[in-house]
Amino acid sequence: MVIQNEVVKKGKVAKQVSYEMTRLTTQQKDDALKQIAIQLQEDEEILLLENQKDLEVGKANGLPSAILDRIMLNRDRIQGMIEGIHQVIQLQDPIGEVLETIEKENGLYIERKRVPIGVIGMIYEARPNVTVDAATLALKTGNAILLRGSSSAKYSNIALVESIHRALAQTQVPQKAVQLIEDTSRETAKSFFRLNEYLDVLIPRGGKNLIQTVVKEATVPVIETGAGNCHIYIDQSASFSMAKDIVLNAKLQRPSVCNAVESLLINQEWFKQHGLNLLEELHAHQVEIYGDEHVCQVFSEANVATVDDWYEEYLRLAMSVKLVESVDEAVNHIHTYGTKHSEAIITENDKNAEFFLLNVDAAAVYYNASTRFTDGFEFGYGAEIGISTQKLHARGPMGLNALTSSKFIINGNGQIRK
Repeated sequence: MVIQNEVVKKGKVAKQVSYEMTRLTTQQKDDALKQIAIQLQEDEEILLLENQKDLEVGKANGLPSAILDRIMLNRDRIQGMIEGIHQVIQLQDPIGEVLETIEKENGLYIERKRVPIGVIGMIYEARPNVTVDAATLALKTGNAILLRGSSSAKYSNIALVESIHRALAQTQVPQKAVQLIEDTSRETAKSFFRLNEYLDVLIPRGGKNLIQTVVKEATVPVIETGAGNCHIYIDQSASFSMAKDIVLNAKLQRPSVCNAVESLLINQEWFKQHGLNLLEELHAHQVEIYGDEHVCQVFSEANVATVDDWYEEYLRLAMSVKLVESVDEAVNHIHTYGTKHSEAIITENDKNAEFFLLNVDAAAVYYNASTRFTDGFEFGYGAEIGISTQKLHARGPMGLNALTSSKFIINGNGQIRK
């Protein structure tokens, strides 16, 4: 099949290139990243024009505004990608780091060192900035990467990879270290999921349906990046001013991303004093409220929440709201409906904060801060390849170390095992 030929052909090339990547020096990789940053700046107008094609197609197809926001590139977002590249350049190259040394009585000297994973497969939806983030993190760690974006950002992704190729042509890094599967059909995706011969790991980044499909259907090892049904719990002692600022920021600053808050849990006593004011503030910013019966009794504009609302990742100006009696009830609710992404407590009670931070099972837990900070850039990684919600190998925003494996190197002088 033609579809399989593209996937297999590019996978085979990526595997061969991955062996060449292990020989690159830190300087050669950083020089390549600098050149990519320069080229993106030079190609800004091209990138904006191609992105406009995606936006026009998306509008014609009736894509919701939240998805269009994810697709959109503007000068600020391109500058953000470039700034992220410069941050990655400044980070220490993890490849070659000695993680462990063992000296045996028989004279064997054993080292465990960080090495590249090899070939990373990346399947993602909508956001074209992922193309640059994933490519630059892979290059810094000496990996080859095979990208498969969605049809909604096809023109943008092609333009970005072409820009990266123009940059790499001027460096010691092979152009084919970064490749894009341009066919965005389901059949292509399925063959990508099963490319075990050439892919060492597959990372999905997108909505719940994409992630669940990859986890269920892939035969390639998967690093699961999770959907973000993120909660904020407002404790009884919380400051109204702080709670209002954090909740508004976590919901409004960019509602279409996975670290935006989707569920609000409010202590009953706090709600009696401040709940109506907070809900009116959210409503004034066009946030749809899906509340439990107590919330709906107090706030007539609220919609009655169903069980599905407690699970929902809205990715738009909507939020579920539930009253709870205690921090313990809030934690239990999060464990039932959460996605192990980012959870926050707002409180002046140190014991309640400690209980929340220790007992909530999530990649990131916050005490008096917005969930919007769960991001590789904000954590100082320069960029991220995704936010892992699993517990093996990597968890939370995945920077450079998450894209490495390790190798044991054993030095001897003739030892044999008896």
